[in-house]
Amino acid sequence: MTPSTRAPASLARLTLILGSLTAFTPLAVDMYLPALPGLAREFAAPDGRIELTLAAFFLGLALGQFFTGPLSDRFGRLKPLFISSLIFVLASAACAFASNAEMLIALRFIQALGCCGGLVIGRAMVRDLYPPQEMARVFSLLMLVLGVAPILAPLLGGYMLIWFGWPSIFGFLSAVGVIVLAAAVMLLPESHHGPYRPLSLLGTLKDYAGFFRDRRFMGYTLASALPSGGMFAYIAGSPYVFIELHGLAPEQYAWVFGSGAFGLIGLSQVNSVLLRRFTAAEVLSFAGGFAALAGIVLFVFAWMGLGLVFLIPALIICIAPMGMVMPNAGATAMAAVAAPRAGTAAALMGIIQFGCGGIAAALVGALHDGTAMPMAGLIAALMLAGFVVRAILVRE
Repeated sequence: MTPSTRAPASLARLTLILGSLTAFTPLAVDMYLPALPGLAREFAAPDGRIELTLAAFFLGLALGQFFTGPLSDRFGRLKPLFISSLIFVLASAACAFASNAEMLIALRFIQALGCCGGLVIGRAMVRDLYPPQEMARVFSLLMLVLGVAPILAPLLGGYMLIWFGWPSIFGFLSAVGVIVLAAAVMLLPESHHGPYRPLSLLGTLKDYAGFFRDRRFMGYTLASALPSGGMFAYIAGSPYVFIELHGLAPEQYAWVFGSGAFGLIGLSQVNSVLLRRFTAAEVLSFAGGFAALAGIVLFVFAWMGLGLVFLIPALIICIAPMGMVMPNAGATAMAAVAAPRAGTAAALMGIIQFGCGGIAAALVGALHDGTAMPMAGLIAALMLAGFVVRAILVRE
């Protein structure tokens, strides 16, 4: 049976549920960003220590996906998805009771493990159900759902912080997890019907090694993962730059942060239109080059010490093209993979992506110097690296 004939009757339902499951990650990251400076004061911890809650989260995503992908190739998509979502629900509730920075860092790592099912299995299910060119359009639709989270999450988190305190943010995440998990259990179809991959550590490592040797897969994976690291540098560094350095209130920061996500949503839907005329690889090449150029402009503005009137537009223009980069890079990478190994391939993509994110977030904290330069420099370097590496590894 071909992928297209297995496609579900309700694309909207599939997109909404998979998008919501995948949105656990941006919700868990973005909702508590306005609380970061306050957490540093409450726990009497330096800013760099609190920023490790982000780094631990990203590294947890990388490690958890290593196991989630092969498990979904062996046991089907739904069981691993349900178990990981339950972990997210429980860990989110526990975060609300953290009493110090170290405890929150550990719980955020566990919370990240619970996000892995939506990230990995969502990609794998799209690969199971759709042919290559259609995958890019479906990923663009997922970006529409995913993009709402970065717009609403920091705004909602900012007001919850003011009204109820930071623990309410994690209580809300747990409640959302319960609702989405219930919808997935009732409505989501199993998309992987075999052949099932044998489950062994040696076999899994061989599969991962094979993907690393695949220039096409790695070229497209890095075209998304490296610029995504730039986005995580923005996520980790922007609370300090906007709130502490430039004096924005948490709710004002939430609006600024959401404006970048709004641009990302807009271009992800423009991407769907462009895919009717151009291939995913062609759109990716243009969008990646534009993001790299915007990153260089942002770095120059930060180096010159310019204020928010310059930094905010440059950041928005730099982040928005990711609405084209991520769905097209994801689709072209997954198109190079056989369906029975889709879970493992999606896991490796996520491992690399969030590994880059964890390293970038940690570097923002380590390079903290009281300016916007660490954030802007990492964004520029990673956006440019994604464009260059794809051009070297992939020859259309």
